Amino acid sequence: MQRQRPEAVLIAGPTASGKSALAIAVAEVLDGVVVNADSAQVYRDLSIITALPSAEDEAHVPHCLYGYRSAREPFSVADWLSDVGHLLDDLRRDQRPAIIVGGTGLYFKALTQGLAGVPEIPDDIRSHWRERASELGSEALHADLAARDPVMAERLRPSDTQRITRALEVIEATGRSLADWQSDPPSSPLLRPDRMKAFVIEIDRALLHARINQRFEHMVALGALEEARAFAAIEIDPAMPAARAIGVRPLVAAALGTLSLSEAIERAQAESRQYAKRQVTWLRHQMPDWHRIAFGASERELKDLMV
Repeated sequence: MQRQRPEAVLIAGPTASGKSALAIAVAEVLDGVVVNADSAQVYRDLSIITALPSAEDEAHVPHCLYGYRSAREPFSVADWLSDVGHLLDDLRRDQRPAIIVGGTGLYFKALTQGLAGVPEIPDDIRSHWRERASELGSEALHADLAARDPVMAERLRPSDTQRITRALEVIEATGRSLADWQSDPPSSPLLRPDRMKAFVIEIDRALLHARINQRFEHMVALGALEEARAFAAIEIDPAMPAARAIGVRPLVAAALGTLSLSEAIERAQAESRQYAKRQVTWLRHQMPDWHRIAFGASERELKDLMV
């Protein structure tokens, strides 16, 4: 008996692990649509630095939810979940599978498990606000919370650094107040386990580091420095998620002349390697039952796995 084609194929993995190429190959096999699950790739302002699909990629198969938001707009996992939910409805009607690919683990967790009453926070957001707490102190941090989330600011003492930091992490990661999350029941998953296949790419660490280094040099050759200069000119709030995308800060510094280009490249490559390490750890702990697939899987392997 012929096996049923999956409604969705989920592909996760660290940055520069070949996720996008694999997603295109799977989409070609299944006549599917590639769907973004990377929080940095939603922004149109950073097409080179975040490695948005090229025109050639988009000519092979349709791509959705890439570069469709302004860096000025707050964007959260709840926003992405809403957008991908509408898209999945459309694809079901067209009987085309969604090939959902990216490196943002929280997106995949929300998609497959629903949004919890108090969501998990990505490591980069948590680190950012803890650094801000150390730099600014509790009262300044409380003022920041009051501007972003007056409901939680009213509930918390200006001296309560830990809870203030938590409230800021939650509103940035999700776009909603912690007060709202605490009052809401968890949402239902958008995908049924029996109608999807979920994969994590595994790749040798030395090879991954080499690919990260090479990819960033290629980005610079494509015009990443000029893109960073244009991004700096629109004066995005440094606390906005887009401003903290991997590589943005060192390249902006190089564009403004406060850092040499070679130093900026080295820092961005180091940021990417550290980020990849966090992604690998997160995927190992949070998605232990996802099927592991080796980097560079053949088309025959893909066909066997996808149907």
